[in-house]
Amino acid sequence: MASLNENSGLYSPHTSMTLRQLQVAPMQGGCTLGSKIIHGEKAPDNSWQYMVSVQSNERHVCGGFLVSKNFVITAAHCADKNQLTSVVLGTHNLTKVDDKMRYKVKVCRHPDYENVSFGKDIMLLQLSRKVQLSKKVKLIKLPKANNKIKDKACLVAGWGGTKTDMRSVDVLQKVKVPIVALKYCEALWKKSIRNEEVILPDNVICAGGLTDKGFCTGDSGGPLVCSGKAVGVVSFNLKRNCDYPNLPNVYTDVSKYLPWINRILNKNSCN
Repeated sequence: MASLNENSGLYSPHTSMTLRQLQVAPMQGGCTLGSKIIHGEKAPDNSWQYMVSVQSNERHVCGGFLVSKNFVITAAHCADKNQLTSVVLGTHNLTKVDDKMRYKVKVCRHPDYENVSFGKDIMLLQLSRKVQLSKKVKLIKLPKANNKIKDKACLVAGWGGTKTDMRSVDVLQKVKVPIVALKYCEALWKKSIRNEEVILPDNVICAGGLTDKGFCTGDSGGPLVCSGKAVGVVSFNLKRNCDYPNLPNVYTDVSKYLPWINRILNKNSCN
């Protein structure tokens, strides 16, 4: 059996570059702030108030979501090739950012994370100051331990590319994605690449990607939202396959990491 490897043509959705063991290459300098979900629509202004733009030197790198007044959750791979310096809260339009919306961050990656191919693709960002909740800034709830997703379809949002190889744009987009049964998802991925049995990481959720709706470049780290809770974190899909994908998108299952998340939230420290 083969693990996910550099010849598999996989990519994580904040880059369109080939991955080595699914490690993520950074957004290139030509990318502008923000972007759109594949075949989605503009998120209403009074929604997704927990969405965060994770940035490196004031450039959008990944999505994220606010889970406490001091912490954001995003994907661990977002820090593989980027020095994450800040997050932006309280706006859907990344051309309209002021200093009050920007928070410096401290990176708290899952201690067992190595690269995307081995899973555990989750990270907390500790904010430099406590967030003041408002009409534009709210928290999203997390699932219970060993959460069973009952929804047939959930939502994902981000500033990621609308098509493979498309540059980012600026306004938050959302899309409904169907949940894909894990065994079926694993079977599809095993058959997908050069007739090798590709094994998905542990503790993942599959959703979207079998239709023309899902995530793409710039969406990494954003939440998969089911019944108003952030049950997944955008992790990866098949390289160059945003427009008409034939494999499900893969998310980190948040419920499997609740002990680690809650430990950090409760002591208000990464250490």
